[in-house]
Amino acid sequence: MDRVTAPNQVSPVPPADLPSTLGELRATGHQYRTVKQELRDNLLARMGSGEDRFPGIVGYEDTVLPEVERALLAGHDMVLLGERGQGKTRLIRSLGALLDEWTPVIPGSVLNEHPMHPLTPASRALVDSAGDDLTIGWLHRSMRYGEKLATPDTSVGDLIGDVDPIRLAQGRTLGDPETIHFGLVPRTNRGVFAVNELPDLAERIQVALLNVLEERDIQVRGYQLRLPLDLLLVASANPEDYTNRGRIITPLKDRFGAEIRTHYPLDLDLELELIRQEADLVAVVPEHVLEVLARFARDVRESPSVDPRSGVSARFAIAAAETVAAAALRRSGLLAGAAAAASGGGAGAAGGVGAAGGVGAASRPEAPVARIGDTVSVTSTLRGKVEFESGEEGREIEVLAHLLRTATAETFRARLAGLDLSGFTALVAEGGAVETGELVSSAELLRQVGTVPGLAKVLDRLGLGDAPSPEEAAAGIEFVLEGLHLTRRLGKDVTDTGRTVYGDRD
Repeated sequence: MDRVTAPNQVSPVPPADLPSTLGELRATGHQYRTVKQELRDNLLARMGSGEDRFPGIVGYEDTVLPEVERALLAGHDMVLLGERGQGKTRLIRSLGALLDEWTPVIPGSVLNEHPMHPLTPASRALVDSAGDDLTIGWLHRSMRYGEKLATPDTSVGDLIGDVDPIRLAQGRTLGDPETIHFGLVPRTNRGVFAVNELPDLAERIQVALLNVLEERDIQVRGYQLRLPLDLLLVASANPEDYTNRGRIITPLKDRFGAEIRTHYPLDLDLELELIRQEADLVAVVPEHVLEVLARFARDVRESPSVDPRSGVSARFAIAAAETVAAAALRRSGLLAGAAAAASGGGAGAAGGVGAAGGVGAASRPEAPVARIGDTVSVTSTLRGKVEFESGEEGREIEVLAHLLRTATAETFRARLAGLDLSGFTALVAEGGAVETGELVSSAELLRQVGTVPGLAKVLDRLGLGDAPSPEEAAAGIEFVLEGLHLTRRLGKDVTDTGRTVYGDRD
């Protein structure tokens, strides 16, 4: 999809106190600056004030962002290399926030020409004739960002421009620059232009970008036309494609001033922070469940069964969290329906957990809170986001299920190491069992376990607080049962009805 401007396509209304003529603009002491000078000055100003230079960018503070800042201060065009889902596009789009909030333009100019620095013959003539009385407009920085997703069918006309047959039909001659319909790059003049997935651009089209990067001008169908474009050109690419011979032509690579490698979150905390920031959750997902999903994404990324060249996108963990939240919401809706059918409209029952782990029942609807059992659904719904090695064909879900169990066990050990969990193992002693599952309410689960010694400490370790809701308590209990099973201290069976039964290993 092409993006000619930032996601907000409607330019805000400029403040009324901005100059309205070229003379008024000169009187304010305004000086023309190139885009790269503008970015440099504003970046330095943010550095000096301590303001966040790249809001919303997680995990790059000590690695990628310093390199980006050095490139901007040097005035370099740049290419970001990284596997899918590493935030390259988000980082590129954040560069537009370093532009001036408002910049003067000649009204009606498709090239966003500065009134003190006109480019086209028509604009120069307009400025010469009107002088200081020239009416000027103001362009918001949200309209100074352009983006093109490179595809094999992209043409030179799309990026640079082409002759407009309609203008020729109106009587203009082929030598008239006014017959040119400018493409996306010149229309982003005085802004930031991004080419996503640059290797997918046909080599003959890449040639059209050579002059833009080095000579800062454009050529359209042999016109003797020199337009000194003023923009920052940024591209993204997958490093595997980038190194394939012929995918990006050597002269084009040479013209980028900076080549910056991106990466996935380096540690678990950053992975969790990214999930919290990006996931649109429709239900409560406790911290220990989010940690399982973050570890799961990292384990999948490092698995020898997964093709490392394609990577495992950060969107994998984000989508997993959203899927788990949806499973909790589904359980809440189904239990409400079942309760209504059983009681002629009455609500389902749930319970409360005191500080000592006691359970008290109270009639109330089931709130949507995710449990560890809800994570099982992600192995089937998200397998399409992972590229497996050829030898794993047919075993994709099996591999993901194993990695999910590994992530759950790792989280269990990290969160609950050193706690006395004998109260939970005692639940199934002498043939006892605890049933849970996708459609088991928190009230039913809490009724089965009753008062469990050590439950309050478990819930505290899991970050569920001193007074958890019944649903949060049920989520904590199910996590402990699953962890004890994965560490070979409890047995586990799944019934034909989909319920999970935890019992003695014998």
